[in-house]
Amino acid sequence: MSFDFLCAAATVAGAIFVLWCLWSLCWGVVPFSAKAKRRKTEKAVFTAARTFILSYEDLPDYCGEGRLARRMQELREAWTARNLGGCQELLEFLDPPKSWAAGREWLDILVVSISVAMAFRAYFYEPFNIPTGSMQPTLYGNHSEACMPADATVWDTTPLKWCKWLVTGRMYQCCTAPFAGRVVLMQTNTGHYDMRVQGSGMVGPQMLVPTDVLSGEGGDAPDARRRQTLNGLTFHQERAGNDSVCLVSNEVVPAGHVIWSGYVVTGDFLFVNRWLWNFRHPRIGDVMIFNTTGIQGLAQGTHYIKRMTGTPGNRLKFEPDGGSDRNGPTCELVVNGTRPMGPERVAQIQKREKFHESAARPYDGYRPAGALAAGQEIQLGSDQYFACGDNSLNSYDSRYWGPVPAAKLCGIAGGVFWPFSHRWGQIR
Repeated sequence: MSFDFLCAAATVAGAIFVLWCLWSLCWGVVPFSAKAKRRKTEKAVFTAARTFILSYEDLPDYCGEGRLARRMQELREAWTARNLGGCQELLEFLDPPKSWAAGREWLDILVVSISVAMAFRAYFYEPFNIPTGSMQPTLYGNHSEACMPADATVWDTTPLKWCKWLVTGRMYQCCTAPFAGRVVLMQTNTGHYDMRVQGSGMVGPQMLVPTDVLSGEGGDAPDARRRQTLNGLTFHQERAGNDSVCLVSNEVVPAGHVIWSGYVVTGDFLFVNRWLWNFRHPRIGDVMIFNTTGIQGLAQGTHYIKRMTGTPGNRLKFEPDGGSDRNGPTCELVVNGTRPMGPERVAQIQKREKFHESAARPYDGYRPAGALAAGQEIQLGSDQYFACGDNSLNSYDSRYWGPVPAAKLCGIAGGVFWPFSHRWGQIR
């Protein structure tokens, strides 16, 4: 899909360029020629003259009997006669170049560009980065791909690794212990562990590694099954000074020990469509972004992305369907007594199909979690939405902390614009 889209975009851009060239030739101007540049200069001078006349002709200094008034009249006559040299000379007298003219112009452009970008972001489209793997395999958060140092290629060395990252979002990283000590992992809300080595009263530099170095799923569910092993190290939980939980290795690693090596893959970047819900109501299957502020049980001041599985007034439950898989009994999502099979992605999750032919495994389907039992019915209020991650086994969603209030909705996920993979393009 992404290759076809790129081909179509290149075709449209090429067609526009050809039409512009033909239009220029019809007026007897060869694109990028000296004549074309001269035409451009003439147009700029005459436009500046007309703008100056319209802006200042009604001021007393320019419409009386003084020197400025005479020059203004001469400028008007030169502009009417299309006298290029006269317009340039008179403009230099009436509107002399200001100091730092180029800097002023660039500052104006910068201020206007920032204002437009902020307005565009606030009302139309806002960029958003997927932090965790709770929407896998539809969308990927920050995740890892193990790779031994001996298997790294020349593309994984500086500066070539930056070129590779710009296209694929993959950056090779080799984390080694700066001195002997224990490895400590602290959870963050960005889909990473803050990994450091502590020993002999010293704390090593920060090394950020994706959370799935300890869990193959990389989700955000509190009860996600983690191996708690990392390159031969095993970990146990301890309390940090601020009452947060950290993972500490049971063994002391020597200086220079490779704690982890592999590719840190940046989570998908997408655009949040802020205007679509002004023209239609949110509906089941929409990939929703919402603000967590005020929702108990969630980290405050951030945003989550989940799939909408229930809208105001819906009755829903996760009902056993009599089947089972490697994760135990399977269930299906039931809304108002029926099993939704649309849009396409919801049907794939319900049927536990693969998202893409290159996906490593299929969806795990919808399952109860947290305090929500199989078959337990949930009644949504008049302004409540139910949110579930596509990675059902590893998603911290409404099954744990309840519905999302309508006031917290930010928009619907539009399309992935980076990095370039089979997920690039429109999100379904």
